[in-house]
Amino acid sequence: MRAITVSAPARLHLGFVDLNGSLGRKYGSIGLAVDQPATVLTIRRCSDFNASGPEAERAGKALRRFSEIYAGGAPFDVKVASAIPAHAGLGSGTQLALAIGAAILELSGSTASAQSLGEIVDRGARSAIGITAFEHGGFIVDGGRGPSGRAPPPIVRLDFPSQWRAILVLDPRDVGVHGEKETAAFKALPEFSDALSGHLCRLTLMRLLPGIAEKDIAAFGSALSEIQAIVGTHFSAAQGGEPWSSPAVGRIVRRLGQAGATGLGQSSWGPTGFAFTDSEAAAQRLYSSLVEEAKANGLDLKIVQGRNSGAVIGPA
Repeated sequence: MRAITVSAPARLHLGFVDLNGSLGRKYGSIGLAVDQPATVLTIRRCSDFNASGPEAERAGKALRRFSEIYAGGAPFDVKVASAIPAHAGLGSGTQLALAIGAAILELSGSTASAQSLGEIVDRGARSAIGITAFEHGGFIVDGGRGPSGRAPPPIVRLDFPSQWRAILVLDPRDVGVHGEKETAAFKALPEFSDALSGHLCRLTLMRLLPGIAEKDIAAFGSALSEIQAIVGTHFSAAQGGEPWSSPAVGRIVRRLGQAGATGLGQSSWGPTGFAFTDSEAAAQRLYSSLVEEAKANGLDLKIVQGRNSGAVIGPA
């Protein structure tokens, strides 16, 4: 094969289950792979390293790193056709890196797990949602960061109900906390109680996951909204006292909730917000009723669905 194309799905980070860590593992992430936006790129062998398209600088760095480890430093060309918006809470960096790593493995005849690829470029420090979304898609809960220092293991992976939809509220003018600022923000967060971590675990195990398994959006949505409220309050100390990194996004998400959506929250550090509905028709109705208000506030709305399969990798 002379060239490989990879399409990697975005993911929503829906919250944490244990920000206390007294049992020896910390964080424990909840997430969902979604069908759009996606990172799509093509890699081929060439005479010199080259990267073009959206996120070209990040792509070029990952290209050289993976080539050094899996292809003896051989040069490759990467063309990024489309990229998940950077630092928007959608897992752009992880999907870009894994897509490049997976393509180089195919072209060089090497093998490695998605977890290994992620760890090479420092992905999975706190969450493995993006890694599992790349491999398998679906709704995911990971087991948190343990004493080994490796990426957290996935402990739950469920197909997400195909009829449900999520309305994403995007703020293209803003970016969430990332990089060194993210590391510093985590260190500065106030202590999280053991009792509250226990409550998050119970909400996840006894309401959120059964809601998905039984296609009960009321149970799923009420659990997710409560998880988001608890986690958002905790992280507000690093977001100017607000549970939303973009207050405008927060206002539209709350309006979606008032209009009948459920499972309200912010993905990771934002600014992307989300709200869930039980059907495409319900999502279209809410979209139509609020899209002009969102645009007037500089925001974009997008209807997406859960993606129950991982990245697509094949010949260009």
